[in-house]
Amino acid sequence: MARAFLLVLDSFGIGGAPDAEAYGDLGADTLGHIAEHCAAGLGDRAGLRKGPLKLPHMQALGLSEAALAASGMMPSGMELQARPRGIHGAATETSRGKDTPSGHWEMTGQPVRFDWGYFPDKGPAFSEALIAAIIEKGRLPGILGNCHASGTDIISRLGAEHMLSGKPICYTSNDSVFQIAAHEESFGLARLFGLCETVRKLVDPLNIGRVIARPFRGTPETGFSRTGNRRDYSVPPPGPTLLDIAAGAKRRVFGVGKISDIFAHQGITDMRKAHGNAALFDATLKAADDAGDGDLVFTNFVDFDMLYGHRRDVPGYAAALELLDSQLPALARKLKPGDLVLMTADHGCDPTWRGSDHTRERVPVLGFGPGLPPRDIGVRDSYADIGASIAAHLKLDAPQNGRSFL
Repeated sequence: MARAFLLVLDSFGIGGAPDAEAYGDLGADTLGHIAEHCAAGLGDRAGLRKGPLKLPHMQALGLSEAALAASGMMPSGMELQARPRGIHGAATETSRGKDTPSGHWEMTGQPVRFDWGYFPDKGPAFSEALIAAIIEKGRLPGILGNCHASGTDIISRLGAEHMLSGKPICYTSNDSVFQIAAHEESFGLARLFGLCETVRKLVDPLNIGRVIARPFRGTPETGFSRTGNRRDYSVPPPGPTLLDIAAGAKRRVFGVGKISDIFAHQGITDMRKAHGNAALFDATLKAADDAGDGDLVFTNFVDFDMLYGHRRDVPGYAAALELLDSQLPALARKLKPGDLVLMTADHGCDPTWRGSDHTRERVPVLGFGPGLPPRDIGVRDSYADIGASIAAHLKLDAPQNGRSFL
């Protein structure tokens, strides 16, 4: 029995979502615009990268074909392959949100059919009643922030005041999320986690998808930086996912990175934490060493979204894509006969787009494995086809939604 590896390049959209206009994202194309900027020399950064976007391994699998099918546009500097070597195509999100949980849940068989709760983007983000409850139950002197903000910006702006006052920094975004930033030493990591657990209960009636702990270190003199101790407190998926099915069949499910948090720790048998894409790839290789027949390794590469998409950093995003592409042969060498690797994304986050939030886009679906025949799977109607295909490959019961392309 073979194994399966599901790699999520967080936010690596390829444009073309049919409902993009309804989200204010008509024309957004993460891959297309990165490639365009790189071809024009706008993706250069001294000491980091230069020139057109170079993704030879993903292109060999059929990335150009997937992008053309998704958006009708060929990314600048990329070409169609005479014979793509892998499974290649695109998938369309049917969930109502363009957030991380919705994308991941849908690709494992549980599209989000309901509307998340969101905080207003004008004026104070959080109501006086919610703030009062947080202060009382969290035994706080108050809070800072109470607005929509970029995490790195608000920590830079309010970090010193936070350390002096002991007030946590609370903010949100266009996602269904309540984020709390606090200094690991002056506030305390355990205290931050406890506060997030308290807030999770308080925002449940508001149907908020995630409460996120955003710990940071540093001083006002040296500057502040977020650490790898982020923790997400998510509501559970609306029904059993591929992960639940696999775990219920006594398969090991390796959740690498923030996968465990995204699924509220449901269906995960082995949690592997790592900080940064390079460390996440190393953790994936280690999981490949440990995984047995019939097991699933599920990795989220968060840097694409967190460090480069939201910060609208084209050179950083391009360099991160090129690094991951260069690492794929190392994973290929770990594969056994019959193994399947699928690469995809959970939404877009076009670094050339206005604002700093996710963008509604289709996502690539690229697959490879020893002896796996190449296949054009076209544009799939739902991310759920990914989970259905992995279930078929692992000879598991099919999730509630999705059609296998294998």
